[in-house]
Amino acid sequence: MNEATTGNGDGSGVEAAVSAAVAEPPREKLTKKAITADHPTWCPGCGDFAVLAAFYKVLEKRNLDHEKIVTLAGIGCSSRFPYFVNGHGAHYIHGRAVPLASGISLARPDLHVFLFGGDGDGFSIGGNHLDHGARKNINMTYFIMDNFVYGLTKKQTSPTSPIGFKSKTDPTGAIDQPVNPMKKLISAGATFIARTHATQVKHMMEMIERAFDHQGFSVIECLSECVEFFPDVFDPADPKKGGSFEVIQEKKWDNTPEDELRHDVTDELAAYKLAQLPFPGVFGVFYETDRPTKNALEKKWIESTREKTGGASDLELLQKTFDRMK
Repeated sequence: MNEATTGNGDGSGVEAAVSAAVAEPPREKLTKKAITADHPTWCPGCGDFAVLAAFYKVLEKRNLDHEKIVTLAGIGCSSRFPYFVNGHGAHYIHGRAVPLASGISLARPDLHVFLFGGDGDGFSIGGNHLDHGARKNINMTYFIMDNFVYGLTKKQTSPTSPIGFKSKTDPTGAIDQPVNPMKKLISAGATFIARTHATQVKHMMEMIERAFDHQGFSVIECLSECVEFFPDVFDPADPKKGGSFEVIQEKKWDNTPEDELRHDVTDELAAYKLAQLPFPGVFGVFYETDRPTKNALEKKWIESTREKTGGASDLELLQKTFDRMK
């Protein structure tokens, strides 16, 4: 007979049988069908369709636990992302998605927090939140779809619109210096910074996976064309339209002469130099560094505090506070 059933006389067999009975059944593989919600409502030809498709592919490839995927966004065309992903998520107020994502990441470090947004939500009204999320190094993956225009509100100048761009808010052409996303992210303290293009799905998937694997505030800027209000602006980086998609050649540390010319992703100044290249620039990982996350630092703080209280529960600690107020 099976020992798990009969036991050794010390109860171990019974425990094994009970454990086997309550064991979680094998999980089904995560599929695109399982993670697809509503049909995307972007304009036909929008670059965001490709981003969504790449995201689906990465989730399938990584086969994450479905209930641990969280998709968040602010306001804008690209921020409609949570509507199209079947899982936990929220569509938050304009520019405030980073604080929401931060709270979820810190409260539930077991979850995979994916944040999506556009250049307006990320670099304009949400610019200050972006800075603080980066400097605190809160663990999340932030994917910013940059189309150089406010598309949802029908063509206004955005933070990344180039000088001379004519819109409803700048009918004679934009005169303000646009934001340089890479420079902003480097200076803010993001620990993973990458750049990609919506027409380059394979590269986009690679960047998403690398950002996901990085512990810390990981940000990807993706050039995603708005076909309605700023068409063809990213053609210079699209090989199918005569452009050149130049990928950053990272150092291999193989002591070869050619390696001297490759990019060191841990070199902040080198990342700035790449960020200063004229449009359309280069694509890939600009900067990556290993710095303690706020999640890890807070965990140590919480654990040490709990030790000092003798492992008291949250309710017991709250009751002690009330008792002192009497």
